[in-house]
Amino acid sequence: MRTFIRKWNQISLVKRILAGITAGIILALAVPNATGITILGSLFINALKAVAPLLVLLLVMAAISKHNKGHRTNMQSILFLYGLSTFLAGVIAVVASFVFPVTLSLVKGTEDLTPPQGIVEVLKTLLFQIVDNPVSALIHANYIGILTWAILLGIALRSANHSTKDMLADFADAVSRLVKWVIHWAPLGIMGLVFDSITKNGISSMLDYGKLLLVLIGCMLFMALVVNPLIVYVNIRRNPYPLVLTCLRESGITAFFTRSSAANIPINMRLCEQLKLDSNTYSVSIPLGATINMAGAAVTISVLTLATVHTLGIQVDFATAVLLSILSAVSAAGASGVAGGSLLLIPLACSLFGIPNDIAIQVVGVGFIIGVLQDSFETALNSSSDVLFTATAEFSKIRKEGKQI
Repeated sequence: MRTFIRKWNQISLVKRILAGITAGIILALAVPNATGITILGSLFINALKAVAPLLVLLLVMAAISKHNKGHRTNMQSILFLYGLSTFLAGVIAVVASFVFPVTLSLVKGTEDLTPPQGIVEVLKTLLFQIVDNPVSALIHANYIGILTWAILLGIALRSANHSTKDMLADFADAVSRLVKWVIHWAPLGIMGLVFDSITKNGISSMLDYGKLLLVLIGCMLFMALVVNPLIVYVNIRRNPYPLVLTCLRESGITAFFTRSSAANIPINMRLCEQLKLDSNTYSVSIPLGATINMAGAAVTISVLTLATVHTLGIQVDFATAVLLSILSAVSAAGASGVAGGSLLLIPLACSLFGIPNDIAIQVVGVGFIIGVLQDSFETALNSSSDVLFTATAEFSKIRKEGKQI
C-alpha cells in the first residue's frame, strides 16, 4: 500500500485529477445510487474553505511584516490587469449578445430573492466588509476584511523584533504545509464532485437553454483563449499560451469543479509558488483577485441582461451598451459581498433598461437553472486568471529590466 501511495503521489496532480474526473463519471453511470461518494467532494471543498482564510491572513501578515523598503511589488500592474480583463469581458459579452441574440423562457419561483437596489448598495456592502471584525471575517471567509486586517497588522509588525517575524513566518509555513496535505486529496474530492453533479443535475435539464449556454460559455472561452492571451502578449512580448494553458490546467480544472474562488485560493497559491513568483505580491494578489477579478461574472451579468432585453423587444443604443459593460464590470467586482454572487446583480443591470424587478428576478431563476455549467465556467475563468495576471505583471517587470524570464 505504501508503495502504491508513493507512486501515486509521484504522478502529476493534473493527471491524478483527470483520473478522478474519469472515475467520477464512471461511478455516476454505473452506481448512481451510491450517494456516499458525494461526501468526498463536500469534505474536499470544506477543507479548502476552512484553511484558506487562515492561510491568507498569515501569509499576508508575514510577507508585509518582512517587506524590505525599496522592494517593489507589482500590485499596481496586477490591479490594472484585473480591471481591464473584467471590463473587456463585459464588452465581449455585449457584442456577442447582439451578434447572437437570445430570448428566454422566464421562470417563476424566485420571488423571495432580494437583489441589491443599486450600485451604491453594492459598494456600501464592500466598504462594510473592509471594516468587518477580524474574527467575523475569518469565520465568514470575508476576504476583503481578512486582507484589510492582514495588511494593517503586517504594517504594524514591521517594527517588531526578528523572532516575532520569524514565528509568524513559521506559522504561515505550517498552514501552507496543511494546504499541501489537503491538495493531495484533490483527485478524490473532484471524483465526488463530478459524481454529485452528474447524478443530481445531468445535462438534459439544460437542453432548453442550450443557445444561452453556448453564448455564455463561448464568451468565457473567448476571454480565456483569445483576449487574456492578447493581454499577456502585450505585456511580456512572447508566446502567451504556455503560461495561459498552465494556469487553465493547474487552476482552472479544480476551480471548474469546486465552483468556488475561495476554495481555489490554496490551489492558486501553490501554482504561484511553482512558477517562482514573488510571495510578497501573490500572497496579496491571489485573495484579492478571488474578490475583484471577475471577468466571468461580468459575462454572466451582461449576457443574461441583454437576453432579457431581447426577450422584451427593447431597443438598445450604443451608449447604453457601453454603460452596461462598465456597470457589469463594477458590479462583478463587488459581487462577493452579495448573497447569490453574480446572478443577483442581474436586476441591477436590468434597471438600466427600465425592466421591472419582478421580471428581472425571473431571469435570476433562469440563471440558477443553468448555474451548474455557467458557474463552473465562470469560476474557472475568474480563478485561473488570478494567477495568470499575477505572473504576467511579474514577467513584464522582468522583461523591462532586461532579465531572462
